[in-house]
Amino acid sequence: MATIKDIAEKAGVSIATVSRVLNYDASLSVGEDTKKRIFEIAEALSYQKKSSRKKLFRRVAFIHWVTEAEELSDLYYMAVRHGIEEEAEKYHIHLLKYLLSEIDQIPNDIDGIIAVGRFSKKTLNQLKMKSNHVILIESEMNEGCDAVLTNFETVIQQATDHLIEKGMEKVGFIGVKGTIDKDIREKAMRSYLAEANRLDESLFLIGDYHVDSGYELMSQFIESYSNQPIGFVTANDPLAIGAIKALNEAKIEIPQQISIVGINDISVSKYIYPALTTVRIEKELMGKTAVGILMERLREERTVAKKVFIDTVLIKRETT
Repeated sequence: MATIKDIAEKAGVSIATVSRVLNYDASLSVGEDTKKRIFEIAEALSYQKKSSRKKLFRRVAFIHWVTEAEELSDLYYMAVRHGIEEEAEKYHIHLLKYLLSEIDQIPNDIDGIIAVGRFSKKTLNQLKMKSNHVILIESEMNEGCDAVLTNFETVIQQATDHLIEKGMEKVGFIGVKGTIDKDIREKAMRSYLAEANRLDESLFLIGDYHVDSGYELMSQFIESYSNQPIGFVTANDPLAIGAIKALNEAKIEIPQQISIVGINDISVSKYIYPALTTVRIEKELMGKTAVGILMERLREERTVAKKVFIDTVLIKRETT
C-alpha cells in the first residue's frame, strides 16, 4: 500500500503538506492545483489514510449552475456551495467541480453527482448516464432523482400574504425569464394572485437574476407609476436590491408607497437601506442535506428516489 511519503515524492511537496491536504486542513495555504494533484496521485496509488477507524474516500462530481465569479451576483449559489463543501469535508468526499457545459468531462466511475440549478430533461438524462446516484438541488425537472427542494408555492404565499396584511391592494412580481418555461416562482405567483382575483399583468416585470435588472425594471415601472400603494415580490434578493436602488433615486418612499419582499435572505439583505424584508431559504442546509442524502443512498444502496423540502420563514424588515 502506498504511503504519504510516496504521494509526497510524486507530487513534489512535503509529507506534512500531503497529510494536511488529505485531512482537509482548512488552515493550509496551498493552491487548488496542488490539492488536486495530491488527490489524483492518492487516488491513483489507492492510498487510504491511516486511522483507528477506516474512512471511506469518495469522489463526487459537483455541477454548479454558475461560476464562482458569477456567484458574486447572486450569493444564494455561494451559500449552497459552502454547505456542500462543508458537509463533503465531514464525509471525506473529494468534490470534482464542473460547470453545466463540462458534463462530458465527468469520469464514468464517479461515486455520485450533486447538481445545483435548473436542468432540462436532456441534461438530466446525461447526468443519469454518468451515475445512478444523482442528487439535485432546486431543479424543477427531477424525475427519478433524489432532490432537495423549496416549496415555492409556500414562499409566494408567505410573501404575498404579508404584503396584503400590510394594506397593499395591488401586488406585483419582479422575476426572471425561465430557461425552459416560465420560472417556478412566476408560475406560483400568477396562480396565487389569480385565485385571489388580484392578478394584474402590468405588474409583472420580467428580466434576469441580477441587481442591474431589478434596477432597470423598476426604473421603467416608475415612469408610469401613479403613486398608488403597491407591493412587489421579487424572484430573488438581488432583484429586490436593484429595485430599491431605483426607488431611492426616484425618492419614492419605501414601504409607504411601494413595498418590497425578496426571496432567499442573502447575507447583504439586512445591510442595505432600507433593510430588505425577505423569505429566508436555508441555503447552506440545502447543500448539506444533498450530501447527506447522497451518502445515505450509497450506504443503503437505495434505488427509490427521495424528495426533501426545506422549510422557509418570512424575515420582516424595513421594506414592508
